[in-house]
Amino acid sequence: MNTEFVNITAENLFNEHLCCIIRSRKPHQGVDAKRQWLSERLQEGHVFRKLNDKAAVFIEYAPLETAWVPIVGENFYYIYCLWVNGASNKGKGYGKALMEYCLADAKEKGKSGICMLGAKKQKSWLSNQSFAKKFGFSVVDTTENGYELLALSFDGTTPKFAQNVKTQKIDREELTIYYDMQCPYIWQRIEMVKQLCGEKNVSVSFFPVDTLKKAKELPCVFNNWAVFYKGVFETVNLLDAASFERILKK
Repeated sequence: MNTEFVNITAENLFNEHLCCIIRSRKPHQGVDAKRQWLSERLQEGHVFRKLNDKAAVFIEYAPLETAWVPIVGENFYYIYCLWVNGASNKGKGYGKALMEYCLADAKEKGKSGICMLGAKKQKSWLSNQSFAKKFGFSVVDTTENGYELLALSFDGTTPKFAQNVKTQKIDREELTIYYDMQCPYIWQRIEMVKQLCGEKNVSVSFFPVDTLKKAKELPCVFNNWAVFYKGVFETVNLLDAASFERILKK
C-alpha cells in the first residue's frame, strides 16, 4: 500500500499530477486553469496535499482569510476538498491521514480551528461531512435552504457565513452561474452547460469569481460554483444534464 504523500509547491506544481482529474491523459484546459489558480494561491498559504500516486486522494485547504468563500472568521483554516475516490483506495486510512495532517498543521501554526461547507442533505460536490464530524466538527451556522458551516474549534471561537450569504437571491431571471477555477472540472461543465443551453434555447450568464473580494461578497454559499435560476440560488453542485433539466422545470 502506498503511504507516501506529497504537497504541491511552486517548484513542483507544473510537474506533479493533479489527482482530482485522473481520467484525462491528454492536455486539459481545466487542469491548466487549476494550475494557474493554484500558482497564485500557494503564496497565500493554500495547501494541496495528495497521495504520491495517480489517484484521487487529496486534501485542499487554506487560511480562511484568503479562502475564496463567503465565510468570515479569524485564524481558521477552510477545507475546500477532502477526497478519497475509487474502490481500491477505500478503507486504507487515507482520509484519516489527510485530515490528521490538516489538524496537526493547524495546531502547529496556532490556528483557532478548521471549518468546511456542508449541508443537511449531503451534496455530491462537497466533502463528506459525516466523516468530518467523527473528528469533532459540528454545525456552527446555517442557511435557510439547508447549507451548513461545520467547524472544529480549538479555542471556543467560531466562524460564520458572511451576511451576504443569507440573501440567496439576485436580480437576474436567467440561468446564472458564478464560478472560479479551483476545480479542474469547472471548465468542462461550463462548456457542457453552454451546449445544453444552446440546444434548449435557454439564456445563461457566467460570472467568473476572479478576486477574493468577489468571493467574500457572493450572495450565497460557494465552494467554487453556484447556480441561480429565476433569481433564486439553487445549488453548489456542478451541473450535469439531469440536474440542468430539473432546475429548468422549476
